[in-house]
Amino acid sequence: MPDLLLELFSEEIPARMQRKAAGDLRKFVTDALVEAGLTYEGAIEFWTPRRLTLAINGLTARSCDIREEKKGPRVGAPEKALEGFLRGAGLTSIEEAEIKSDPKKGDFYIAMIEKKGRLAEDIIAGCLPGIIKKFSWPKSMRWGEGSSKPSSLRWVRPLQSILCLFGPETEDPEIIDFEVDGIRSGNITYGHRFHAPDAIKIKRLDDYKTKLEKAYVVLDSARRKDIILHDARELAFAQGLELVEDDALLEEVAGLVEWPVVLVGSFEKEFLEIPPEVIQLTIRVNQKCFVLTDNKTGKLTNKFILVSNIAAHDDGKEIAKGNARVVRARLSDARFFWESDLKVKLEDRVEKLKIVTFHEKLGTQYERVGRLEERAEELAPFVGADAALATRAAYLAKADLMSEMVYEFPELQGLMGRYYAQKAGEDASIVVAMEDHYKPQGPSDDVPKKAVAICVALADKLDILTGFWAIDEKPTGSKDPYALRRAALGVIRIILENDLRLPLLQMGVNDDLLSFFHDRLKVYFRDQGARYDLVGAVLHAKADDFLMVARRLEALTGFLNLDEGQNLLAGYKRAVNILASEEKKKIIAPKEIKNELLTLEEEKKLAKAVMQANNDIIGCLKNEDFNGAMKVIAALRAPVDAFFEAVLVNDSDEKIKLNRLAILQNVKQVTALVADFSKIEGA
Repeated sequence: MPDLLLELFSEEIPARMQRKAAGDLRKFVTDALVEAGLTYEGAIEFWTPRRLTLAINGLTARSCDIREEKKGPRVGAPEKALEGFLRGAGLTSIEEAEIKSDPKKGDFYIAMIEKKGRLAEDIIAGCLPGIIKKFSWPKSMRWGEGSSKPSSLRWVRPLQSILCLFGPETEDPEIIDFEVDGIRSGNITYGHRFHAPDAIKIKRLDDYKTKLEKAYVVLDSARRKDIILHDARELAFAQGLELVEDDALLEEVAGLVEWPVVLVGSFEKEFLEIPPEVIQLTIRVNQKCFVLTDNKTGKLTNKFILVSNIAAHDDGKEIAKGNARVVRARLSDARFFWESDLKVKLEDRVEKLKIVTFHEKLGTQYERVGRLEERAEELAPFVGADAALATRAAYLAKADLMSEMVYEFPELQGLMGRYYAQKAGEDASIVVAMEDHYKPQGPSDDVPKKAVAICVALADKLDILTGFWAIDEKPTGSKDPYALRRAALGVIRIILENDLRLPLLQMGVNDDLLSFFHDRLKVYFRDQGARYDLVGAVLHAKADDFLMVARRLEALTGFLNLDEGQNLLAGYKRAVNILASEEKKKIIAPKEIKNELLTLEEEKKLAKAVMQANNDIIGCLKNEDFNGAMKVIAALRAPVDAFFEAVLVNDSDEKIKLNRLAILQNVKQVTALVADFSKIEGA
């Protein structure tokens, strides 16, 4: 089967857009080909800073002939209906149609329409111009003489050439000929902008990759990343250093070069007085470079890794020097911010938060700080934190927002607060809280572990959640502009991973917000591998002590993994079904068991066991011994099995029957003390 090779070559494609654009190209083209009746075996996309490439293999040479039946109006229908049918079916007269009979609808006309298959070349040439012209970019531009026309081509940067070849691997392919705004497709591409800018004639994918490689273009982004990472590690190791790896930066840098050349640069050691995170971020953001640490001490060094797009004759010495000059200038700015910030006390910045709006309906950041102080003080006893330290930490928590460093690099908020608090001689617990109160900021982020930091972190997230709930700004569908789902999950993780007892309903969490927490809690437990039905069985509407929910879930899961648990679940199901069946007959089981009506040994034993279990479970729950409560429930297995084996519930004596229903009702009620068994699958 023939293959298709398509390349769209342009002046430049920003790194952040490349991967998605290549994926979009693959989807748009393959969807169009399949819709036109073609099939294919596989498709793969490539991207570089200047080209999007799509290779489709095993494409059928033509679409199939189609014969389909088009239903028309009933025989005797008005003339206008017949005319419309003829036009739609491509018939010249009604005599060309066939008549079919339907027992219910009567006779009606049908037309047999035959559509001949089309050559793949014609289909490709027909669909690609439209795909290219309608291609969606986050930002695009027009250029050239025709740019003033509304219908002119828009592209991320000027599109320079289109390569489009189709044919079997064993033969020379043909050019699929089409034109887009004066750019005609062909078999030509271009190599590296500086090392091999001349036109290159291409035949097929293997030929394309080989010739591009000779022209200083590594087509595969994954391979460019591998080259960068391997060479960076090797260069670092050779100097006794270690690369600080950064997947996001690696992805970006691989999108900036077609021929990656890895070099080492350096800056003056006095810049190492700046916090290492500031150095790394400055170099990363401004120069797209990686930092290096000493492999013995783990400390940041004054050397960095840069990736050039040119194989220079001097082995990149001048390129490294040029990058070092820019890094030096940026680090000079960072040092100025750092030194300027240290001249102002952290607490003196708090008042300035009055000019910073948190939300138009929720006031300023200064007002928010006041709420954090109150909430941190309220939370302190539950967390085991010193209330004075917790309120002090809450007071200072947002002060670094007014620093020059955070203004320049907003992602450093919290971290800079930690440095400034440390320099100011604040208590060690407050220093930790400055940074950690933002945690966790994602599923892979750690939660705060120190009591004061936990206090401020919970205060921060609960203030966000209760505040936005109060003004009715809740997440809807996939929209969550204030990251409220993340905040709720953060509260859950802090509570559970620190074994905290926190009654959220006392913390200003209303029922609606608690329900939102429950949804997040279900997601959390599911990600931990818990069964969804068991979560539902232990989670009731007013459950605001998540640690107790977690412990109930753990005990219930362990119980149901035992034979006793599964057998009792079957007995519970049988009891509930009998009760439900009687309720349909308007027969309601009594709540109390009358001992004088117990006649059989098996019902006497179950009645006694259930009443004893009720008392024992209440005792276990008072002591929060959920595993003990489950053992009590498990002990009911034998008397329940014996009851159903020997006792006929539907006795002819109505009083005895009702008393036996009362036993089953008590079985249901006793199990409900530990979990809602009705929500468990199989119950």
